[in-house]
Amino acid sequence: MIELKNVSIVFNQGTVNENQALSNINLKVKEGDFITIIGSNGAGKSTLFNTIAGTHLPSRGEILVNDRNVTRDPEYKRAQYIGRIFQNPTLGTASNMSLEDNMMITYKKGFKWLKRSLNNKMREYFKTELVQLRMGLEDRMKENLVMFSGGQRQAITLLMMVLSKPALILLDEHTAALDPKNAEIILELTNKFIKEQKLTSMMITHNMSHAIEFGNRLLMMDKGEIIFDIEGEAKKALTVEKLIQKFHELRHKSFENDRTLLSEE
Repeated sequence: MIELKNVSIVFNQGTVNENQALSNINLKVKEGDFITIIGSNGAGKSTLFNTIAGTHLPSRGEILVNDRNVTRDPEYKRAQYIGRIFQNPTLGTASNMSLEDNMMITYKKGFKWLKRSLNNKMREYFKTELVQLRMGLEDRMKENLVMFSGGQRQAITLLMMVLSKPALILLDEHTAALDPKNAEIILELTNKFIKEQKLTSMMITHNMSHAIEFGNRLLMMDKGEIIFDIEGEAKKALTVEKLIQKFHELRHKSFENDRTLLSEE
């Protein structure tokens, strides 16, 4: 479905601030994959997402989507088939527009014919979908999103993305800014939607237990490289301790003091 071939990203190339952010990444994402990604700060996780989404164009290498070369396609073109949810819950919604208008924009992939299309039939459809969130939001469709909590907005963003049916969903630490209770709710919803809709997804997390628990495949990154790729039954047999040991074996160093990577909160 999506393939990265020898993809590298070099920032400030040729200067004293040159930074090799990604190094010869080779990755095939199969349709239906739910891939979790772990790695310490600076490992290249978000840069990988930025490269897939078109925010950063590769310094070298190719990106293919269904065998079509999209390497030089800008972010706005890839947004037609790639959805992304960030840490900040406010980034996925328009604060000064109503919930129903937000949902309609996403559903129609733009503002065109917004008011003409938003009829009673569509409102009932949105209400039915909002019930799944179990937050009572189906009764608040005319309220502006600025009135909603971070957890509610992230749940809405997740639902809207599912309704837009992207080919790939990128979840960039999408629970990191939430309190533990709301984070757990969003993770449960994420897993539910991905399984029910058979969505192809990639999720960055700093929580190693979550990386093991969710998805069918796990990637470990370090210094701009994918150093470990495991899936299926082998992934199910992982523990946090085994992941720590694997990192030590591969890199000949310990990350025991890296609280971010070792977080199990």
